[in-house]
Amino acid sequence: MFPDSEIAKKFACGKDKTGYIVRFGLAPYFKEQLVNSINKAGPFVLMFDESLNQATKKKQMDVHIRYWDDGCVRARYLGSQFLGHGRAEDLLHHIKECGAQLKMRQLMSVSMDGPNVNFKLVNLLQKEHAELYGGAQLVLVGSCGLHTLHNAVKAGFTMWQLERLLRAMHYLFHNVPARREDFTSLTGSSCFPLPFCGHRWVENVRVAERAVEIWPMLQKYVDGVKNKKIPNPATASYDTIAAAQGDPLIIAKLQFFFAISRTFSPFLLKFQTDEPVMPFLAKDLAELLLLRRFVKRELLEAITPLKLTKVDAADEKNWVSPMNADIGLGAESVIKALQSKPGSRVGELSVLTFRKECMKGLAAMVKKVQEKSPLKFPVVRHIACLDPTNMSRDPEWCIGKMKSVVQRFLEDKQLAGGVSAGDVIVQQFERFLSVEGRGEGFLSFQPFKQRLDVFLHEALSTYPELRRFCQSLLLLSHGQATVERGFSVNKEVETVNLLEESLEAQSLRKIKVQDLPGSTTEEETECHTASREEQLKKRKILKEVCAVLQKDADQLAEQAEGKAGSLMAQLLTKSNTLRRRHKEKRIELEQTEKEWDSKANELRHMP
Repeated sequence: MFPDSEIAKKFACGKDKTGYIVRFGLAPYFKEQLVNSINKAGPFVLMFDESLNQATKKKQMDVHIRYWDDGCVRARYLGSQFLGHGRAEDLLHHIKECGAQLKMRQLMSVSMDGPNVNFKLVNLLQKEHAELYGGAQLVLVGSCGLHTLHNAVKAGFTMWQLERLLRAMHYLFHNVPARREDFTSLTGSSCFPLPFCGHRWVENVRVAERAVEIWPMLQKYVDGVKNKKIPNPATASYDTIAAAQGDPLIIAKLQFFFAISRTFSPFLLKFQTDEPVMPFLAKDLAELLLLRRFVKRELLEAITPLKLTKVDAADEKNWVSPMNADIGLGAESVIKALQSKPGSRVGELSVLTFRKECMKGLAAMVKKVQEKSPLKFPVVRHIACLDPTNMSRDPEWCIGKMKSVVQRFLEDKQLAGGVSAGDVIVQQFERFLSVEGRGEGFLSFQPFKQRLDVFLHEALSTYPELRRFCQSLLLLSHGQATVERGFSVNKEVETVNLLEESLEAQSLRKIKVQDLPGSTTEEETECHTASREEQLKKRKILKEVCAVLQKDADQLAEQAEGKAGSLMAQLLTKSNTLRRRHKEKRIELEQTEKEWDSKANELRHMP
């Protein structure tokens, strides 16, 4: 590990001693460094979530902090608290205990998921914060928008009990070799259903896709059982699948689920990031709402994000006719195929009922999103004024939204300097938009490809008050992705009988090592290995292509020697063409070999 140090080469440390060093040496030092950085940085946002720790059999509440450091927003693990009861009072006590060394006056907001107990916790924290710090209030941005979408999809599909069917399809063959063999021998397919995730519904796109793919084979399997070609599993999972076989529209329902989940997936993928993307949340979430699929167009003309949260999607008067509802191309094609079959059980009435059920499901999803949507909170909507594209295209709109945000911070007593400081911020923002905001970089800014915090930190260098305020706004969290990634770290360090303090110490150590410059994760190593293997395959193919081109060129040249006239000229032309291609491929092969050697060298020198 340390080839340049004779002392380090001779260093040896056993498991127990290493544990003591991490628990009582490294972890306290790393935490002290982190606390000092947060306290020096100014405002910060606290994020928390709980999960069951299998080692301690307690709830483990992880606390992360978002703060400004080195010109950008950082999200760092602060510590963990272990608890039995999860009442709001218990959560508040443990959060205060975890953040005891922080300057809590600098706490600006809290990021959480959506259970009601968390909202009660925020209310308790608001009251205590106001009493301790002269009436100061935390900036409210609602609960995690990502969790809301999972729950919305779940609410929309409970009527068909698709969760029960998808689970049954997986469990029927899960860890049962005999049934898997029967299925493969009867259908000739070795493709099996995927496991359904009940708390992340949008993540089940591949599950639904696989279910549609293998449904014909499952029908063969059920028919085989009925005809006594294979044993009857006699389980609840089999009964569920057999019952679903009697529903002629089951594939249409799965296709509809597939279409809706696929609509949500890009949004979740984009917002699974630690970067500050709150300024883009309102626009993307408003576009994601499924109102255009089933609500009359005239109700959606020039509608604002706030009005979207107030549209009564459950009122059938606001719906388009069932035949005009957008249920997805997959479901539409399945219905047409069923209706075109002679003797089909799917008539016009069945299709009309199915379409109405789809619209009811869409209405239930929209209602669920509206209930706990971040769009209901003014700051979430107004912070869109920090989107560089909006700054360039509509500066007057951005100025109005900035005034609203400043006013909110003044009301919450989160703005040092009071009204005069707010006036300076608005004036600097107006000057900024009239000069720097006209630059090409603002109009061409690419969200999620460029970091907004880094971009604005550089652009606002001559506007110190405005830059400090924008830094505070960019700390606001758009979701819980950071905290939930920390749960993966918890699983990596969990060990039976490991003390709670040691679990926290191991997490601090692991995350600190990952943050160090030059550190290499297992994923990065695998990526380098995969890239090197790809170069190796490419090199092998190029060698084969070069050999074939050389051989064919030589054969054509030999054939030309025995010919005359135009035929000889044609053969020589083809031969020369192949030789030129051979030369090009040789150059490409040499370049590939250099890249392969480079990847191999990088892999050897990885820590």
